[in-house]
Amino acid sequence: MLDRHLLARLRPVLDAAGQWLGARGVAADHVTWTAFGLGVAAATAIASGAFLGGLALLWLSRALDGLDGSVARSGTPTDRGAFLDITLDFLFYASIPLAFALADPPANALPAAVLLAAFIGTGSSFLAYAVLAAKRGLASTAYPDKGFYYLGGLTEGSETLLCFSLMCLWPQYFAGWAYGFATLCGLTIATRIAAGWHAFADR
Repeated sequence: MLDRHLLARLRPVLDAAGQWLGARGVAADHVTWTAFGLGVAAATAIASGAFLGGLALLWLSRALDGLDGSVARSGTPTDRGAFLDITLDFLFYASIPLAFALADPPANALPAAVLLAAFIGTGSSFLAYAVLAAKRGLASTAYPDKGFYYLGGLTEGSETLLCFSLMCLWPQYFAGWAYGFATLCGLTIATRIAAGWHAFADR
């Protein structure tokens, strides 16, 4: 829900940084892998109970994740880069609830499982829509620079990052954050199913 507005404000800064890195031979795939590595480090820190350290690594990871597209646009974007970016993003998102479950299994395992199930719903509806949109030649007007059809929703990257941040700042309330965000993800799933139901009806 917030991604489009935040990207519009950050785009000039990201594009300038992307051009600077691209001019020095930094490839977008390198940025993507580095962002993912920092995300894994964040999950590892959270699993060990270092929640504030995990939060710092998490934000650094997502800052780089926002930069790889700008680096790609400074040269020639590739389908491989778009594939790598979305795949590693979903793996990162899944790693954070898992990390909280590992940090305190008795308290966090069930809410983490519920949140991961919700992530499967948002991820599968997002990717299924993108596949069929490409098949029909549809283009996203909200996110024209993405490498595939990007269907927005109530819970996008910005909202997920905010939720993860709250979990790191107040880990004792992880269950509440997880159940609450899973509920919002459920609303996103419902709206995406409705969008696909109407967009892909037989002509």
